[in-house]
Amino acid sequence: MVSRRMLWLLATGGASLAAWGQPGRAPIPADPLEMVTGPIQVVDSPAGRESVLQLLARARSRYALRSTGRGYDLKVTFAVNSGGQTDYDGAWEMEDLFDPSQGLRWTAKAAAGYTTTQISPNKMMFYREGTASTIPLRLQEARAALFSPIPSPGNIDRDLIRTSTATFKGAQVTCVLLSGSGSAATATPGRRWAETEECINPQSGLLQVHSLMPGRYVAYEYANAPQPDGCVLPRQVIVTEGGKIVSQISVDSFTDLPAADSSLFVPTEAMKTKGPAIAMAGAQKISRFLGRGPFPSGATAQSVCVFGLVTSTGQLVEAHSLQPSDPNSRAAVEAAKRMKFSRPAPAGTQPEQHFVFIIEKFVSSR
Repeated sequence: MVSRRMLWLLATGGASLAAWGQPGRAPIPADPLEMVTGPIQVVDSPAGRESVLQLLARARSRYALRSTGRGYDLKVTFAVNSGGQTDYDGAWEMEDLFDPSQGLRWTAKAAAGYTTTQISPNKMMFYREGTASTIPLRLQEARAALFSPIPSPGNIDRDLIRTSTATFKGAQVTCVLLSGSGSAATATPGRRWAETEECINPQSGLLQVHSLMPGRYVAYEYANAPQPDGCVLPRQVIVTEGGKIVSQISVDSFTDLPAADSSLFVPTEAMKTKGPAIAMAGAQKISRFLGRGPFPSGATAQSVCVFGLVTSTGQLVEAHSLQPSDPNSRAAVEAAKRMKFSRPAPAGTQPEQHFVFIIEKFVSSR
């Protein structure tokens, strides 16, 4: 399971921002999949917020495969082409076996050599075996995109909500922009760096574009899609970074599994000896200025976002820039690699890994 918690941190060095003054912020980079380019509305009335939350809940329910109470066998393939920016480029295979009375078993393997088998007999804690304990970034990405792309109401009930309408492949979509409750509630044009974006077709209730951070987009295609018990799985999911396709995920088959082999859901003694598998937790966003003030009048902050994975031991791995053409891109990645993250989970608790987005702000007087 992938938790959709989003943790925001503001990191600064030297004097406080109040002492420096806030530099102006450059707009987010243009991207073919950035849907929010028109007018934006702040949703602040109870009725308006409830309407948006219902739209998100409807889209989320389309992916709730295990809530139907029926067993299934889901087979997925995907191809990673990150140019070496993340691990295990090339072909992948993944399979999910679910039985409501016996639990979940999922497997994945990469042509480049990674394998994992994970079993959850109680639908809560997983046991695993494979080539490594950490789940690679692109594998966690594929599972998040297919099973839990949209945050639950409990994680966003206090968020600032802004909305905009757009057109995606000839159909109107409603784009919901979510950010922390401390964000300025203004209808300023354009998406902000802080905002998560969910673009949903209000007629079908299907998620079309999902973006946790500007520069990274997940687009969904539903032609001939499996539709088990009210759910609608995408036939294909395309992940882009900096305008380049880095992962193409295909749902190859979905079949009912009325009676699964019970032995498939029993962890081996070797699995039990290793202890619980590492959980895939929610994303963390960190925003900070590089350099010290005071900043000159008219200064502008140009942002570069570094995307990576924080392991259960607090190591940043697979870190890379979402704005690779920006002149500050290399410096942003190197600065992110020098950061220290959370310590390992205390003994007796389940270890976790999570995505991290580090917004590095470079201030210029121009």
